[in-house]
Amino acid sequence: MDAETVRDLFRDFATVDIRRMFGGVGVFVDGLMIALVTRDDVVHLKADDETVAAFKQEGLEPFSYATKTGQHTLTSYWRMPDRLYDDPEELAHWARDAHAAALRKAAASAKPRHRPAKRGLKKR
Repeated sequence: MDAETVRDLFRDFATVDIRRMFGGVGVFVDGLMIALVTRDDVVHLKADDETVAAFKQEGLEPFSYATKTGQHTLTSYWRMPDRLYDDPEELAHWARDAHAAALRKAAASAKPRHRPAKRGLKKR
């Protein structure tokens, strides 16, 4: 799937940036990755604990790929329902949820973690 086709898919949601990665492309909004498109033109949307139930209800699976040691599953990206390829308006709804999941992930990653006080030599 070429970049223009991907941009067209997401047109009712937002202007998206497309970056080549892993043999496919990443779909970004405001610097956050909200989707990935595999080399076989399958779109996977960002998901988290708040949104994954919608994918499961549709009978969809998380993104997975083969490695030298077996299959690896990336549960933060789930296959997009096929009907959304022909329905940019409904895709915009799913894309908003994917963007919200990406924002939650970014916020969680930005939170400082509690670190124990450093012990050192006292100044005299």
